[in-house]
Amino acid sequence: MTDTTVLNHALAQQVLDAQPFAQLVGTEITAFGDGAATLIIPIRPELGQQFGFVHGGVLAYAADNALTFAAGTVLGANVLTGGFSITYLRPASGARLRVEAKVTGATRRQAVVSCEIYAETTDSEPVLCAVAQGTTRSVERALADNGN
Repeated sequence: MTDTTVLNHALAQQVLDAQPFAQLVGTEITAFGDGAATLIIPIRPELGQQFGFVHGGVLAYAADNALTFAAGTVLGANVLTGGFSITYLRPASGARLRVEAKVTGATRRQAVVSCEIYAETTDSEPVLCAVAQGTTRSVERALADNGN
């Protein structure tokens, strides 16, 4: 892929599927386009910490990926996270995480993206567990194909 490659939902899912950690966690892209992306991660015991809640590292991974995918909708396929901050509001538990990211501002080569992470169950309202904000930057070189 080069930086001129336009991402659509199907290609974004292929990029996600090429990430071994995303496969391990079970991440799926359910919405993609127009400066926004939504990821879903099923909550399983293997993603937990010692008190049974989703580990903060999983929430940080989710924010990082969602920020970058949302930015890819405006900057193209070759984007990398420049940095992000995350604030944990409540412990995450339930059936799944829903991670919504939206570009709040962009230039030709950089985007600032905000993200909200919700824990969801089938029988109650989603719980906002964490918020994040980050910066992404387009890169001019082709990203390596790892053979997946």
